[in-house]
Amino acid sequence: MSYAGSDDGSFASSFEEDDDDKKSKKKKDKDSIQIDMTFVIGIVANLVTVLIIVGLIYYPNYHKLEILFTYFAFNIIIFLLTFVMNQVKISMGAAFGLFAVFSMLRYRTEGISMKDMTYLFIVIAVGLICAIQLDVVVLSIICGSIVLVTFLLDGNVLFKRQFSKVVLYENIQMIKPEHKEALIDDLKTRTGLNIYKVSINKIDFLRDIAQIEIFYHD
Repeated sequence: MSYAGSDDGSFASSFEEDDDDKKSKKKKDKDSIQIDMTFVIGIVANLVTVLIIVGLIYYPNYHKLEILFTYFAFNIIIFLLTFVMNQVKISMGAAFGLFAVFSMLRYRTEGISMKDMTYLFIVIAVGLICAIQLDVVVLSIICGSIVLVTFLLDGNVLFKRQFSKVVLYENIQMIKPEHKEALIDDLKTRTGLNIYKVSINKIDFLRDIAQIEIFYHD
């Protein structure tokens, strides 16, 4: 009787050990990050898409070399962060906390134009899309569509690119509404730009100068 009881105890303990091993292995598999061919395809598609958008569409139009680091850094960080969050189960509060960091960022040293912010949103979106492990064909279609739409809207294909500058104008008599056409012609002659619209920002009657924002096409 005691021998049989000993066998039952050993079997029970072995079953418990097996269950513990399975649970620990399952937990380990759940928390592990697997870098496979899907990751390689995603990061290659991500880098190629961002290189085309930033290197072939954005930079040739605006020539802002200092902001390229921001675009590529944001894109890579968002891609890796999304990939890790997709592989490892973390709490919802931690996920919202991570993305809240980006929402609190402020560039106080220099104002960012609406166009630059739009491109920043595009590169962040590309990083998110490429990191969620989509099918290769679907991923190619989505990334290709983003590149095509960006090129059509900001590649001087459907719409002419609009630029603006702020200038100080000393002939204050020309800022009257009835002299608008003459003002634009004078600014065209002085700047050599294809100006089509002007906006009076400030007027300094003490120094007889006006701050004018000029809008022109490339």
